[in-house]
Amino acid sequence: MRLIRLLKYDLAREAAEWVDEGLISEPQAEQICRRYEVDYQQAQQRSFGYSVLTGLGYLFIGLALITLLGANWDSIPRGLRMGGLIGLTLATQWLGLRHYCSGDRSGGVGLFLLGNLFFGASIILIAQIYHLGEHMPDGVFWWALGCLPFALLTRNAWLALQAHLLALLWFFLQISYGFYPLLLPLFIAASVYVLWRGPPSATLLLVVLVSLGCWVEYSLAAYWRETRSFFLFDLHAENFAVAAALFIPLALFARWLNLRPGARARDYAALIGVWCLRFALVLLLVLSFAQPWKNLLRADWTHWPSTGLVLLALSGLALWLARRSGALAIAAGLLAALWLPLLAVLLSRNPQHAVAFQVVANLALVGWGIWLILRGISGGISHYFFLGVAAVMLCALLRYFDLIGDYVGGALLFAVCAALLLGAARYWKQRQRREEGE
Repeated sequence: MRLIRLLKYDLAREAAEWVDEGLISEPQAEQICRRYEVDYQQAQQRSFGYSVLTGLGYLFIGLALITLLGANWDSIPRGLRMGGLIGLTLATQWLGLRHYCSGDRSGGVGLFLLGNLFFGASIILIAQIYHLGEHMPDGVFWWALGCLPFALLTRNAWLALQAHLLALLWFFLQISYGFYPLLLPLFIAASVYVLWRGPPSATLLLVVLVSLGCWVEYSLAAYWRETRSFFLFDLHAENFAVAAALFIPLALFARWLNLRPGARARDYAALIGVWCLRFALVLLLVLSFAQPWKNLLRADWTHWPSTGLVLLALSGLALWLARRSGALAIAAGLLAALWLPLLAVLLSRNPQHAVAFQVVANLALVGWGIWLILRGISGGISHYFFLGVAAVMLCALLRYFDLIGDYVGGALLFAVCAALLLGAARYWKQRQRREEGE
């Protein structure tokens, strides 16, 4: 899962410079780009700045019209207000459809985005006309739902992203009012369809993953809730365990996806793999402090039976994906890293043991960083190397300001880290000598 897959359009433009310098021929550049499913000729004309400026231009057109309507709102007759809003929305969408069908897909998508903005403004302003403000999240939901058909018909990532972000806004508004957001999976499924059938989109993929995680975690929190405290997430200690467990099948799904034919699958696998590594770094950094362990050791864990079933289901999914991708050893290591600390916390339940858990977490952080460094060097993957260096350096920096126990404990941890690093360096040197001897 090389990071170059996330920068393939930059690779296409770089290949054009190689052609100009005479390093490779144009057919060779096209063949290189074809391997990553990038159109070499189209990439030379691709202008991200133009797309951004055009999109912002349409946005400010919409804001200008909405502001103008708002300034003269009271002086406009009620029927004219409603008819004007509906007519403006329909006219913009019809114009977008005309552009899109005539071949100007970029212009058509921009007009669809603008029309969706007018549609949302129409819902809000018409509700204001007729005083329909009983449940405000419903307006956002119908706005998101109205954007969805255009995203599905065009299979455009920007339109899907617009609908999905509105759905996320509805999700948080809905739970803040104490209602369950049952239909969020509908928008997740629609975005997955656009990701698979339309052009690749890293942003939309990340939004889908965040939405799925939020929906699963809130569903469990709502099931475990014992009071009527509905605002946002009423989280339990069990949610933390589930959050960590969710990333194990996700990481193995990335490995399985990397084995699928087609550059799109490998692009998505690279992106998911990179963010799983970053999540692991953040999680280990959080657990490198004593307070999170104290909170986990003090927690009641009253919902452990149902949590255990969820974790077993996620573990089974991880093993199935590992078997399909030939990564059973990796799956075993990840599941051991999840279950062993969790069982130790449940057996201990003593906050005074937090320092011991903290020391183990710091050693795991350093060991993981060393593995990333060695993996990056041996595989030529710069992201692994620099992430490993960042893990080790952040661990040292945090422990310098937050000594474990006392100065003796901090010095002991630094000494162990130094021994691990020097041992890894010695192993690497011996390995290089053996390779040179062969």
